Amino acid sequence: MDAAKAEAIETELDRLSMRRSREERDANHVEELWRVSSKRVAEERRREVRTAWYTHHVAMREVHARLADEHEARALRLLGGSP
Repeated sequence: MDAAKAEAIETELDRLSMRRSREERDANHVEELWRVSSKRVAEERRREVRTAWYTHHVAMREVHARLADEHEARALRLLGGSP
């Protein structure tokens, strides 16, 4: 093999190596962006779920408060009191 051909092969190998390295860096960058995005989406979902549970528990507190008032009124009526 002559020197020019060997040099051309060496140049092509260097080019392929650089391209692979660049593609790997790009893939790592995309993966990191995906990881950050996923973390942000998961945190937003957790906030939504916490808000939904908060709303549910507040509504249940109101339901139970009304039930407690009704039961207290019934109990007073049973004792002859007037609600």
